[in-house]
Amino acid sequence: MEKSGSVCFIRYPRTIGDLMQPHLFEKEQEYRIVKTIELGKMDYENFITDMLADRQFIEDNAALCSRGEVWQCLLIRQRGCREGVLVMPENGCFVCWAARFPG
Repeated sequence: MEKSGSVCFIRYPRTIGDLMQPHLFEKEQEYRIVKTIELGKMDYENFITDMLADRQFIEDNAALCSRGEVWQCLLIRQRGCREGVLVMPENGCFVCWAARFPG
């Protein structure tokens, strides 16, 4: 699945609540999803309540991501749900930038 659009990425968000803040349209960044990672309910809840923890599933896929005019990022979501979190990793294993993906 390869989707694209534009969203406002937040640097070093701790929880999903950090991604819900109002923002200016000019702050939005174009993105393209290079891979979707679906987690079970418990793993997803753990992820969105502590996004700064090291995650093996991010490290395993970080090489697919890159920042440029269009950010190549991961979509992390709960299995069976359309919405999730767009992730741009840093140092391979944790979230540097993230944005809410409404699905």
